[in-house]
Amino acid sequence: MEDPGLPGPEIGRDEWVARADERLEVETGTVARAKRAWLGLRPPLRFGIVVLAASILPGVASSDYIVRVGVNTIIYAILALGLNVVVGWAGVLDLGYVAFFGFGAYFYALLSSNQFHIHWPTLASMPVVAIASALLGVLIGLPSRRLLGDYLAIITLFFAQAFVTLVNNANRITPPGHKTAVDVTGGPNGIDGVDDMHFFGLHVTTVRGYYYLSLILFALIVPALYRVNASRTGRAWRALREDPIAAELMGMPVKRLKLAAFGFGAGVAGLTGTVFASLQVGVFPGNFDIALLITIYAMVILGGAGSMAGVVTGAVTINVVLEILRTPDPARWVFYGFVVAALLTWLRPYTRLLAVIAGTIAFGIVVHVIVNSVAAGAARGLAPGGGFLGHWVDRWVVLLTNPTTIGNIAYAAMLLMVAVLTQLKGWWRVALLPPTLYLTAFVWENRLVSNPSGARLIILGALLVSLMNARPQGLFGSARIEIA
Repeated sequence: MEDPGLPGPEIGRDEWVARADERLEVETGTVARAKRAWLGLRPPLRFGIVVLAASILPGVASSDYIVRVGVNTIIYAILALGLNVVVGWAGVLDLGYVAFFGFGAYFYALLSSNQFHIHWPTLASMPVVAIASALLGVLIGLPSRRLLGDYLAIITLFFAQAFVTLVNNANRITPPGHKTAVDVTGGPNGIDGVDDMHFFGLHVTTVRGYYYLSLILFALIVPALYRVNASRTGRAWRALREDPIAAELMGMPVKRLKLAAFGFGAGVAGLTGTVFASLQVGVFPGNFDIALLITIYAMVILGGAGSMAGVVTGAVTINVVLEILRTPDPARWVFYGFVVAALLTWLRPYTRLLAVIAGTIAFGIVVHVIVNSVAAGAARGLAPGGGFLGHWVDRWVVLLTNPTTIGNIAYAAMLLMVAVLTQLKGWWRVALLPPTLYLTAFVWENRLVSNPSGARLIILGALLVSLMNARPQGLFGSARIEIA
């Protein structure tokens, strides 16, 4: 329906020209000016500033744990960049991507460890692993080059599962001509004692050293991928992503483009696996499971598939948030901060927002008083993690002594109430929001805050669902326009 405040289409009137002033309007304010100044810089300069800022972290970090989180974040960012080539640029759904990461890590471990007493220099093993991973990507892409959508996803997912099965059982392989079994991958125990990386006599042995090594690798990969994206191949990938049939009709070698995307992505993943294997001083099958695949995909989706800056931002955001959620008190701040941010974003007008906040606080106080009066022995009144927010929660949320059964029932009730909320509108939704929010806090404090692994996945899922509803293209992705 046309906006009544704007003129409708007129004969002989160019809408694009008529609305030129409307498009040229700029945002005002300090944040808007800073954003325009940042975007006004050339991409190489912006990238240099980001790398320089990241290089400061080891010097200001208070412990090696923070630096280790930084190393993992950079590794995740490089993996997300490699996946972005396949998914974001070429539009190919690759669910076997983590297997290439694992292949690179295991191959490097075989070339640089005591497993077969081979100790290649790093400058020899890294290129060999990267090229072998890219060739494996092309090889895996060959039988799937004719497939699209779900069929391609099934094939690549099968490859990921086959890889995990192989490394778990390749500790008793009997090659032709041998009478005894040979241990190739170490089975479930993996391969330990992987060599440290060394370049020109310099051995990387500390977490801080691996941080700078990962940052250098990141600084080399990003410009390379940027150039590829700006090339004819990059433009062809984007055409393939938007409409494979149209791309093929325009004479583009669609099948070869798919294979190239598989090869580029696999090469980046395999190269990253070499750093990961050396950093971990070993490789194990559990390092390359489906959970890692979901995490990498979440980074790409959050940042915006197709945007290099977006997937890097997604990697930083998700990995830092997941680390914060490992301990109760910081996790509590993230949880309630997410709830408040969601209310501020979606609840309008602000009179409703104030009514919901006041109603939620009052509802919690009433429930707390009633439970302590009727069944005081069932509430322990001590929030795990403590802290300022924990002490406030003690006086607002009912904390049960044995929360397992009631907590599970409350979790199911919370899901039901959320489903009902999606069907209500107006003041009916506002009236149901306070008990729903309080029930959410009850479930969090009694069942999730003491279970970091489950809480991390639930919050990650909620973050992605919320973002996909508000901005389907991700933080930095471009909205796709479907023409009927």
